Amino acid sequence: MNLTRDNNNSPRCELLAPAGSLEKLRTVIHYGADAVYLGGKEFSLRAHATNFSEEDLREAVVFAHARQVRVFVTVNIFAHNRDLIKLPAYLEKLAEIGVDGLIISDPGVLRVAGRVAPAMSIHLSTQANVTNVASALFWQEQGVSRLNLARELTLAEIREIREAVSAKIEVFVHGALCISYSGRCLLSLYLTGRDANQGNCAHPCRYDYHLQEEKRPGQFFPVEEDGRGTYIFNSKDLCLINRLPEIVAGGVDSIKIEGRMKGIYYAGGIVRIYRAALDHVYRCLEDAPGAPVVMPPVFMEEIAKLGTRGYTENFFDGAPQEDDMCYTGAVVDQTYVPAAIVLEPGVRPLVEVRNRIRPGERLEYMAAGLDNVPFAVLAVTTADGRPLAQANSGSKVLLATSPEISWQPYGLIRRIQGGAGGNGGENG
Repeated sequence: MNLTRDNNNSPRCELLAPAGSLEKLRTVIHYGADAVYLGGKEFSLRAHATNFSEEDLREAVVFAHARQVRVFVTVNIFAHNRDLIKLPAYLEKLAEIGVDGLIISDPGVLRVAGRVAPAMSIHLSTQANVTNVASALFWQEQGVSRLNLARELTLAEIREIREAVSAKIEVFVHGALCISYSGRCLLSLYLTGRDANQGNCAHPCRYDYHLQEEKRPGQFFPVEEDGRGTYIFNSKDLCLINRLPEIVAGGVDSIKIEGRMKGIYYAGGIVRIYRAALDHVYRCLEDAPGAPVVMPPVFMEEIAKLGTRGYTENFFDGAPQEDDMCYTGAVVDQTYVPAAIVLEPGVRPLVEVRNRIRPGERLEYMAAGLDNVPFAVLAVTTADGRPLAQANSGSKVLLATSPEISWQPYGLIRRIQGGAGGNGGENG
């Protein structure tokens, strides 16, 4: 069974992580991503993510390649004629910068890429909706080296495609689900004028809706799924962490996490968990070949600390029913919130604060693997040693802690929600 990854002799399945900014890129790499995907300022389906300027892209590629991590760039809009004017120069620039692959959904964009950047590896976006062997073979014949399959496939269907093609197979395993077919949705365009297929989705599927009768303007009637209202297309989040043994055994080359627009705590935290889970699968396969791989509950326990709309395994075993997909609220309460990110290690690490920190409170350092290290904050000082009674979100401070910890750059610090120090910054 072929598990070989692109440009790597390792037989292990790749962990592909979202990088919505340079900061997130550094953090997901710190927590074990084998590859990252990101968007430039144009031609990406996440126009409202921070995204990467040319200078950022160069820095990202240098940082990632120094750590043997690959960089894939999304060029996955459904292009109109106006989009093709600047596309060739943009693709040539990506090739010159040295990115490792392009993620494309539009046949026209694929054709332009083949002409102006013929040496570039082409990955097919899930937006292209590959749901069958014939479609997979078609795209392979067009020069696509990796297929990110549609999210509406069962494990059996994934295996059938795997056996039929020589291209790499990539599947989404975690993150937000679009209620529309693999994300090809027009609801945002109709309701807000923002086209999801051009990267401008306003996420109206997450809105809370009420009913207005035309002869009673201004009088709104609730359409209730429960006491909190109705969220008509609000899907639970995808989570296949407990199915990783089957995914690996099925010959999938890359597992992909959604989340370029999520905060650094979510992105780093999820990558950390999936890195530990994937490593667990391979340890089990090496220690007891042929024996069933059991996924311990700690992985889902850690995921619950990051916040969620609820989780579903989507189409993995078959078409989901209403209870399997529709979530009837906004967001499940987070049990933990981010507190800081480590910038420089040391006996007193320099950190950037994400939720205010005060001396005397207890926090938790999210070390690599799933090693959670609790500690007390003894003192908070400015970089020049001035003591602070409180460090606010966005400030850069030094922490004195007990115990002393082996800090790593880009590591995350969190606190239990509602604990000492409050909650006054980003929530992810």
